[in-house]
Amino acid sequence: MKRSLFCAIAAAIVIVSAAGAHAADMPGQAQRPSPSYYKAPELPPFDWSGFYLGANGGYGRGRSSWSDPAAGADSGNFRTRGAMAGGQIGYNWQIGKIVVGAESDIDWANINGNSAAGGVCATNGGGQCQTQQTWLGTTRARLGYAFDRFLPYVTGGVAYGNVQAVQPTGTSSSTQTGWTAGGGIEYGIGRNWSAKAEFLHIDLGTATFMGAASGTPTLSVPITDNIVRAGLNYHW
Repeated sequence: MKRSLFCAIAAAIVIVSAAGAHAADMPGQAQRPSPSYYKAPELPPFDWSGFYLGANGGYGRGRSSWSDPAAGADSGNFRTRGAMAGGQIGYNWQIGKIVVGAESDIDWANINGNSAAGGVCATNGGGQCQTQQTWLGTTRARLGYAFDRFLPYVTGGVAYGNVQAVQPTGTSSSTQTGWTAGGGIEYGIGRNWSAKAEFLHIDLGTATFMGAASGTPTLSVPITDNIVRAGLNYHW
């Protein structure tokens, strides 16, 4: 009896094992693969080499003064400020992580300021001395170090623009050339676009105008600007 029971149990185990093996081999009954996780594709390294063209806008704060030895007076320093907007074009060479480039820009500007009335202003301006600028431009070298899509850089070169002195006899204008230096950071967006923010100090020297009081070219108007602006570039 015991022997028969033992044989029955053994036979049941063999049948169950065979059925399980057969079920594992049946179509559509394969084990499910382990779950896979989505991995976002990595962006290729940004290539800074090549031409680019873009637009910019920002704000400038500066310093000016009026001095006329013929009138025997000086206005002292006063502030100028205002907005600006324009465009730029440039070219980059990337050597490893070093990026060397050249850039030129031209901006419309509405930067102006007045001094207190009196002194040289009363004799030449009839009240306050007013200095204004309607455009600015630079041509600069750039040197940066690329952290892939981040490009911090330093820059410097030639600056040019107009300086205007508003007098009772009219507005006198002079195109000045000076120097500029500064720095910024640029970030590569997608494949062809980049955005930047930069600071520039600009010194346009001293403009000389005909003094309304003296009638001689002795009115000196120096001007400097500190510019903060942002820009967007297209690379190809």
